Amino acid sequence: MSQPPVTPVRRALVSCFDKTGIDAFGRALADHGVELVSTGSTARMLREAGVDVVDVATLTGFPECLDGRVKTLHPSVHAGILADRTDPAHVAELADLGIEAIDLVVGNLYPFADTVASGAPDADVIEMIDIGGPTMLRAAAKNHGSVGVVVDPADHAAVLQDLADHGGLTAALRRRLAASAFAHTAAYDAGVASWFVRDEPAPPQLSVALPRRATLRYGENPHQRAALYADPASSGVADATQLHGKDLSYNNLIDADAAWQLAIELDEPAVAIIKHTNPAGFAVAADLVTAYDRALEGDPVSAFGGIVAANRRLDVATASRIVDIFTEVVIAPGFDPEALEVLRTKTNLRVLELPDARPGGVVRTLRSIGGGILVQDLDAEPDPGEDWRVVTQAQPDQDQLADLRFAWIAAKHTKSNAIVLARHGQLVGVGAGQMSRVDSVRLAVERAGDAHVASVLASDAFFPFRDGPDAAAAAGIAAIVQPGGSVRDDEVIAAADEHGIPMVFTGRRHFRH
Repeated sequence: MSQPPVTPVRRALVSCFDKTGIDAFGRALADHGVELVSTGSTARMLREAGVDVVDVATLTGFPECLDGRVKTLHPSVHAGILADRTDPAHVAELADLGIEAIDLVVGNLYPFADTVASGAPDADVIEMIDIGGPTMLRAAAKNHGSVGVVVDPADHAAVLQDLADHGGLTAALRRRLAASAFAHTAAYDAGVASWFVRDEPAPPQLSVALPRRATLRYGENPHQRAALYADPASSGVADATQLHGKDLSYNNLIDADAAWQLAIELDEPAVAIIKHTNPAGFAVAADLVTAYDRALEGDPVSAFGGIVAANRRLDVATASRIVDIFTEVVIAPGFDPEALEVLRTKTNLRVLELPDARPGGVVRTLRSIGGGILVQDLDAEPDPGEDWRVVTQAQPDQDQLADLRFAWIAAKHTKSNAIVLARHGQLVGVGAGQMSRVDSVRLAVERAGDAHVASVLASDAFFPFRDGPDAAAAAGIAAIVQPGGSVRDDEVIAAADEHGIPMVFTGRRHFRH
């Protein structure tokens, strides 16, 4: 049989852990003549709000037991929820059993994710695995042809509006509420399943349920729709607070993430300027404004329309420099009031605040391909310095070694094949995304101009041939850092020795596709 266009609400079962707005909602339901059935602390809150409530134990004829593990798991509850009101046999069977129908279920689940995030012991986490709640919500959602289900306080108003306008719940609202309930229980179960396999790098079933954080202006191109979904188990740019500017686009967030991940790699005051996920500028200094000036100096042309990330609270001096050129996004752990006032003079500049300086929670990346998703660990762990070894006769001095470490971090955040040139804590040249590594060397040198002389070079992966070091030496590069591991390492080392260039092997590569 088809669903009725409007179903009356004579009786509602209300059982919530998060009781936001439940007292006002309960009073409003009662004002519409709805009888309320409830459990435990929810029933107490409703009574304190002056609402008459029937205890679920009165309905079932059985007390809550096992420290509250069993409250609503009873035929008097679930038959009342699951009965199809359009089926005369179901209606007759309810009457024979003496069970009254339940027309609306209002509930939400134990705070499992919050308990996990708190670092609680396993026993406490397990107690937050809800059994009766998901069963009740899923039953109501399944039977949405006859029953309404509310899991989000934001939907209280829609329910009350339907009751006022139609004397019951419309089919469209019941269907929307059912979808919300199934999403709620699915996300909950995904969190529980993920917790049980939290130590497995590649579990046989990956459960991912992400709440939508925002609908974006558009995707990579204006004709593509896009949205941002946040991972409650992790943290990062998705958690940033927008303090100013128009809505973010897909590309804004991709680039902001790239800029932030690079800037927070360093302990010294650092600024990264990103274009199309690659560093157009990157520098460290004793203070933030100098770091910005030095980052901008690295490639002032490409910095136009870029994304700026700082790893320190942004001051007014730095803000005043940033607004001198067109910038899409500024992201920092915080902003001085005067700095924010300066940035807000630019209507199109988006300002993002992200106080947490380091990524946390689940450290993995997901990337879609046709027909599937690739999952890997986030490349966020600092490289073990003890694995670095000088493989040439020439040894880098302390200043060169510091620049090699700086350049190595920059290369890690540059698209492969990545070659970066640095000097005195400043990125001076970048060769990114080339099909040939030697072409990346030539591009980095070309983009550096005169600044490449006596700079150091970092390569995100090994040199497969000696042509790369040869090109670097011809340009006056002073030292090289690379992972090593090529079958031609001996030839590459010999080339560096011929040119008298120190070369360091890190033992770890940093492809970024």
